[in-house]
Amino acid sequence: MVIIKVYIASSSGSLAVKKQQQAVVGFLEANGIQFQQVDITMLEEQRQWMYRHIPCDKRPEKGNPLPPQIFNGDRYCGDYEDFFQSKENNTVFAFLGLTSQASANPDS
Repeated sequence: MVIIKVYIASSSGSLAVKKQQQAVVGFLEANGIQFQQVDITMLEEQRQWMYRHIPCDKRPEKGNPLPPQIFNGDRYCGDYEDFFQSKENNTVFAFLGLTSQASANPDS
């Protein structure tokens, strides 16, 4: 079973981060894509895992990567910018590593 994980920060002080997290989660919910939210503000272990699994070329020069960060199991999909681009190009399912919309929702 494919598990899309969206790493979020529930207590982010940044309005932009909150809006980006809501946009990703809202899209997944609206399209019936099963996913799991992982709150990095509550789980230090998960935050460290996320940091370790983001490719070096996707990390900011200073500081830590900001949520939302999206994974398919252990495979890094991308951040909000990558997600937004895939949405604009109508390639979200490929971006998420899902073969089609049908595989996203086994009940349909």
